[in-house]
Amino acid sequence: MVEFKRKKGETFEAFLRRFNKRLQQSGTLYDARKNRYHKKDKNERAKRKSALIGLDLRHKKEYERRTGKFKDEMMGRW
Repeated sequence: MVEFKRKKGETFEAFLRRFNKRLQQSGTLYDARKNRYHKKDKNERAKRKSALIGLDLRHKKEYERRTGKFKDEMMGRW
């Protein structure tokens, strides 16, 4: 982490200019903006759990379709 202190007799505008220049040179701002909307991938356990839920829902829908209980108005995950 970079720390900035205002020099004695330095104007605020000069301090701000120096701060922005050092911030850009360090690459901190670039990295923060690059990773701003990055979404982490699911781990293996979460992927497996999601797949099992989907499979279960598919089986339930097929069962309801075969028994005649499924209606087209029922919109869900599958």
